[in-house]
Amino acid sequence: MSEHHTAGRPHDPREPGPPRRPVLDVRQLTKSYGNGTSRVRALREVSLEVEAGDFVAVMGSSGSGKSTLMNILGCLDVPTGGRYLLDGTDVSRLDERQLSLVRNRKIGFVFQSFNLIPRTPALANVELPMAYAGVGRAERRSRALAALEVVGLAERAGHRPNELSGGQQQRVAVARALVTSPALILADEPTGNLDSRSTADVLDVFAELNSLGRTIVLITHEDEVAARARRVIRLVDGGIVQDDRVAPPVTTAPGYGQAAAGADREAVR
Repeated sequence: MSEHHTAGRPHDPREPGPPRRPVLDVRQLTKSYGNGTSRVRALREVSLEVEAGDFVAVMGSSGSGKSTLMNILGCLDVPTGGRYLLDGTDVSRLDERQLSLVRNRKIGFVFQSFNLIPRTPALANVELPMAYAGVGRAERRSRALAALEVVGLAERAGHRPNELSGGQQQRVAVARALVTSPALILADEPTGNLDSRSTADVLDVFAELNSLGRTIVLITHEDEVAARARRVIRLVDGGIVQDDRVAPPVTTAPGYGQAAAGADREAVR
């Protein structure tokens, strides 16, 4: 996490940053499977922009295309047609190696099933994306501990997943997503396996992170989860049928160094 400096001092994440390009810029995106009469159009010319500091909920029933859209936004799949720019990078035509680099550097994933490594302490789980990126051991540990503190689990750093509740496991997953300071946090049904109390705790963490300028796109079918977002998009049969702005994006530009980590920690407390 490099620090931004102004006149020799760390950037204050509460201060406005320079003009920002969209984090997501999706243009006439299509996705089809199969050929001929068996061809299925999962996405139909989907276009949308997501600004930095936004918190977007993408909703839709089974078969609406929201999972396909999530896979493309997460660089886990490629579109049949259209363009997709992630933080200014056109990822529509990248090869698998390049997509893997983009996933690691620009996207923090949070999945419904947590996807933590069993029998591995929370700290090591959070360190994992940095290990793939070649970050040194001491820096990995420092940044992972800071991320766990952000989500309120620093004291559980040595606990394995089977020693944590579902809500705590998901907060470890959020810390893992946050630790590389990605352009986008992409959450796929992150509360689907949680009880109501744990759901509220995890959504509080997302809301606080977003309040400091983190950009979040959350896939969900639950109205109460979508109600926490600043913008709600609904998909039907592979197309956007509703795009409601509830609140403007946060204008705070997040710093990516110790100043931002400190601000995040204070906000989540």
